[in-house]
Amino acid sequence: MGKQLFDRQQKAQVVPFFQNGAYYYRRALKAYRVERNLERASKLLKRAAALEPDNSNFLSQLAMIYTEMGNYQESNEILTSIIEKVDPSQIECHYFMANNYAHLGLFHQAYKCATAYSTEAPDGDFIEDNEELLELLMIEGEDEDPSFEDSDELIIKQETARSLLENGKLDEAISLLHEIIEEFPEFWSAYNNLSLAYFYSGNVEKAKYYLELVLELNEGNLHAFCNLLVFYYYERKDKEVLALTEQLAAVHPIMIEHRYKLGATFALIGKYELAFKWLRSLQRQGFEGDDTFFYWLSYSAWHLGHEDLAKSAWDRVIRENPSKAGSEPWENQSSLKEMTLKERLTLVYIASKSNQLEEIRHHHALRPQSDIEQEFLKHILSPDAHQKGSGAYLYNAAEALEKQLHSIEEKTFLSFFDTMLKVNSAKHSLKNANAWSAAFYYILKEKDEERVTKTEVATAFGVTVSTLTKYERLVKGL
Repeated sequence: MGKQLFDRQQKAQVVPFFQNGAYYYRRALKAYRVERNLERASKLLKRAAALEPDNSNFLSQLAMIYTEMGNYQESNEILTSIIEKVDPSQIECHYFMANNYAHLGLFHQAYKCATAYSTEAPDGDFIEDNEELLELLMIEGEDEDPSFEDSDELIIKQETARSLLENGKLDEAISLLHEIIEEFPEFWSAYNNLSLAYFYSGNVEKAKYYLELVLELNEGNLHAFCNLLVFYYYERKDKEVLALTEQLAAVHPIMIEHRYKLGATFALIGKYELAFKWLRSLQRQGFEGDDTFFYWLSYSAWHLGHEDLAKSAWDRVIRENPSKAGSEPWENQSSLKEMTLKERLTLVYIASKSNQLEEIRHHHALRPQSDIEQEFLKHILSPDAHQKGSGAYLYNAAEALEKQLHSIEEKTFLSFFDTMLKVNSAKHSLKNANAWSAAFYYILKEKDEERVTKTEVATAFGVTVSTLTKYERLVKGL
């Protein structure tokens, strides 16, 4: 479906120095068609859509690529937005949503969308495929329980909350999870996810409250105990970590879901032998996990000396999520503590842009060596918390620079973080993030002998020419 829709788009025109959405769309087209790199294509399309949020074509392409990646819920969120806010005339979105819901097993919702397409586009391009889908959905629905519509609603909300949580949209996730708990007061998974959302937003007190509530109302909830162990680990409560690890090491769950949770939790806190026990046993039983499963299996195997297994597991990681390339366990043997601060900040910033939240959380547990690094990490893990401080301003400055560079080159960002750390050491405030980024960018272009005016740079970064000149002098005076 994605390829068909890409074929409809005409070639983009030549774009100016500060690129527009068409520039990123053209690059996405190349990544999709020529390189078959869905991850890169989706990122480029997200940039295109961010620059032109009312361009329904960009949004449609992004939704189709999400479908190919198996991100059905994210695809449907975009398709819903197109129909409700951007372009209600794109009736085919109903058909694409029906397919996505069918993949998720939400047959009632799929049937509703497929019926909507039949009603609104009886002669549409996808009408034959849609009729076949409706027939299949009616067969599936014959054996459904009468209450399955409520189950559909719960699964949709749960998937949406999970997506929000994984993408760092913590305020939205918290709001939705509260809604789920009110409607389904015994759905313990929502309590556990709500606890995680509060924890990553920095509200440890509320996070522990909801964990304790789960353990009080649903005694022995393994997911809650595993989350509690992770909390202890991040809080550096070594005695509690040891005690709870010993307690969980004695647990022998029957359910695959619980075995996976135990294995991933042990891996996250560095208990690789215990992690390997559960993850390897699941693999031997034919368990088909996601990239996160193989990520932790690879790390556990590597730390126990099973190099061949670690590499074969990592092959699965890259096959399912190419953005994780470069974070192999054998590439990360040197301790982060031995790296310089500018190197650690660069590493973590690049990881944040590759959606590698688990790796960042793991780094967060390795005792950051300065306040600015701690604030920087906290801002990445909870961007909706409206944080202030040098670390948060530094991250905002890096994002402003990346937006104009259109890429993340390690050498450039090492230089950028080195410069900003010198600014911070000189007791200059980093609050005006755009001004510092503009100054660095202008000086960078000067060194590369690229012709760019102060007016162009100031406009691109949203500052005045006088402000740019002031901050340029400060940077050159370091």
